[in-house]
Amino acid sequence: MTAPPRDERGQTTTLYILLLMGAIFLVAGLVIDGGQKVTAATLAESAAAGAARAAGNAAATQQLGGRDPAAAAVLAAKAYLAGQPSVSGSVQVSAGVVTVTTSSSADTVFLSVIGLDSVTGTGSAEADIVATGGTR
Repeated sequence: MTAPPRDERGQTTTLYILLLMGAIFLVAGLVIDGGQKVTAATLAESAAAGAARAAGNAAATQQLGGRDPAAAAVLAAKAYLAGQPSVSGSVQVSAGVVTVTTSSSADTVFLSVIGLDSVTGTGSAEADIVATGGTR
């Protein structure tokens, strides 16, 4: 006696649905966690611009008093960055220009499933701290 034939209809459909759900999950991860990366980059860029602005303001004040503006500019930029808890950065002075470089990271929501636990955004800004007679 032979066994009756098995009805295997729907198995292929189930496989396609599982693959489609995986693809939708991956796309949702890219969209949502891509937004996290944009947010981190915006935060880093904003912090760099604010720190450079603080450096420029401090430098101008020192110049009006007839003092060297570089040290005050660096201190002001570092103080500004210290007030940004989710941003790390560095401040450098070269040829009368202070350069602030920052980075910020954000935790991922979906992509942590495949091992990407966070995304990072970076920013940078410059400010003249010595009057050059021209504009930048």
